[in-house]
Amino acid sequence: MATIERFLFFYLIKDEPDRVRSVAPQHAAYWADLKLPGYIGGPFADRSGGSISFEVESRSEADRLVNKDPFMVADLLSESWLKEWHRG
Repeated sequence: MATIERFLFFYLIKDEPDRVRSVAPQHAAYWADLKLPGYIGGPFADRSGGSISFEVESRSEADRLVNKDPFMVADLLSESWLKEWHRG
């Protein structure tokens, strides 16, 4: 049986509101359509970025999913971090 790992993807958005508004629906649909176990995510209240938590089998799979995020593809993130999260 494969080990499932939890990851946290934390990101900050560039100050390009028109581009962000045009890509945001694709970003939201991308993550929702993946139907990942343990998925929870959304924007920060001030819309400066957001965070997504999800479960996959490996770091390489998590990297692959994050790199296909429409915000990443459109180069709309000023900063981002992908961290494995160990719950105690």
